Amino acid sequence: MFIYHTHSGIRYLAIMFGLITLGMALYGVATRRPYVNRMRVTAGVFAVILQVNLLVGLALLFTRRGFYPALGMHVLLMIAAAVVAQLVPSVMRRRPMEERTYLPHAIGAAAALALVVFGILAIPGASVFGSRL
Repeated sequence: MFIYHTHSGIRYLAIMFGLITLGMALYGVATRRPYVNRMRVTAGVFAVILQVNLLVGLALLFTRRGFYPALGMHVLLMIAAAVVAQLVPSVMRRRPMEERTYLPHAIGAAAALALVVFGILAIPGASVFGSRL
């Protein structure tokens, strides 16, 4: 039960950092401010939190009884969210500073958050901000 509650709790951190990343990126796009490295770091933290939650979720998957098809879809969508969230900071780190922009961060964070929401909703009876025991 501890692993389940940990996995569920980290979900809120992931959503919070995803929204922070998305907000920073949209603000940067709207104001046309010069790119700051803090954007890449924030997006990287979002990616790491998703990856940690993915690992905790996999541990939960292997320690619980019962597997059903919706759970498989949940796992696939969460893996996709972690990959999408990691892609943008990895690409931006390799670009020269003058070529870095906020728009890829906005698109990547929005896509990762959408995958997280759809992944949560893939589980019957689950809600994004609720708990299911």
